[in-house]
This record gives sequence, C-alpha cells and structure tokens, in this order.
Amino acid sequence: MKSLKFIVLLIGLIPGFNGMAQNFMLKGVVIEKGSNVRVALAEITNLNNKMGATSNEIGLFQLNARVGDTLLVKKRNLTDQKLVVKTDDDLVVYLVRGSTMLEEVTVKGQTKKQEMEDIKRDFKNSGSFYAGKPPLILLNPFGGSPLTFFYELFGKTPTRARKFNRYYKKELSLIEIDKFFNKSLVTSYTTLRGKELDKFLLDYYPSSSMASNWNNYDAVKYIKESAKQYTDTLKRTN
Repeated sequence: MKSLKFIVLLIGLIPGFNGMAQNFMLKGVVIEKGSNVRVALAEITNLNNKMGATSNEIGLFQLNARVGDTLLVKKRNLTDQKLVVKTDDDLVVYLVRGSTMLEEVTVKGQTKKQEMEDIKRDFKNSGSFYAGKPPLILLNPFGGSPLTFFYELFGKTPTRARKFNRYYKKELSLIEIDKFFNKSLVTSYTTLRGKELDKFLLDYYPSSSMASNWNNYDAVKYIKESAKQYTDTLKRTN
C-alpha cells in the first residue's frame, strides 16, 4: 500500500504527467468587435505548443491548449489579438478592425459587404470577368471567346475568384443573420450578461435557413424563447 502511494506521489511530481492532465480541446469563436459579425478564416496559433487552427465559415474554431497558454489570433484587415487561456470554458475572441494596412485600401467607414464588393471588382479588373464560371456561349466559334472560357476555368485569378465567391456567399448569409441576432439585441431583450451572454450567442446562433425569412418580430421571439430555454438549462445544472 505504501509503495502504491509512493508511485502516485511520484507521478504527480513528474512535469510531463501534469502537463498532459492539463491539455484540453479549447473551443471558441472569433467576432469582429462593433459589428458582431463572425470572422471566418481567422488564424489562431497557440504560441506555446505551436499548434494552429483556422476559424470556419461561422467563426468557430477548436485548438489543443492548456490553461496559461498564449494564443495569437490574426485576420487580414483586423488587428492581431494576443490573449491568455485562463479557463477551459468556450472562448470568445473579439478582433478590432485595423485603421492602417499595408495595402492602399480605404476600409474605414465601409461595411463588410462593401469591402467584399470591392474585392469582387478587383478580381474583375484583374481579368476575371466571370468569377471563374464562364458561360458555355463563350465556346461558340462565331462571336464567342474560347480562350476566355478556358482562362476562366483554369487561370489562377479566376480560381481565386471562385473560392472568394463561395466565401462571399457564406459571409452574406452571416451578415443577414447578424442583423437579427447580435449582442445588442440579445442584451435588449434578455437579462444575459458577461460569460453567459457570450455562451448564449455561441450556442444559439441560428442557421441561415432558419433566419432567411425573419423579420424583427421573428428575431425577438426566437431570442426570448431561446434565452428562456438557456436560463432554464443553467438553473438545472447549477
């Protein structure tokens, strides 16, 4: 029995075992501060274990970490954010839109939609008139342009344009959702604050199909009903 206690004590003193016990899968979401738009394709790096992740189309990410690790979150046109993992709770990262950038692009005062429209125009100005999806009529030898057709299919710029268009459509749907489900609205119609509010925004974020035909009444109804369900769940677990 004494030898067993000694082994347990010895394991507890070995740094490697302690470190392994503290590792967990950190889950979080990246949001643009002010607009409350979820940020897709943000780069999240754990500066301690050098592991990285990328936020998905609705801003969610997960990354191996432990309490005390430092994360670096980066996204083009937004200010880098460094933060320390303090608990194993879900993490909400707010990024601030940068006022200065390397590119000569005026972003201040633009909405996210306007910014994406500018990027689409840039692709067009670079020679991708059909965003990588050329119409078949271009193959017509009489008045068509087969070279343009094949360039749009296989050229580097049109390929990037196609990828951006997929991202663009997802972002537009998120922008529409954020009109009806955001921190300001939830704060106005519920008593949720702080970490409980952040977790509610993360857990009850509606799908694009759910919110596609919403009006203000539908949004408020969803927020109130979901908040009641959420608070009832909190009461049962506490």
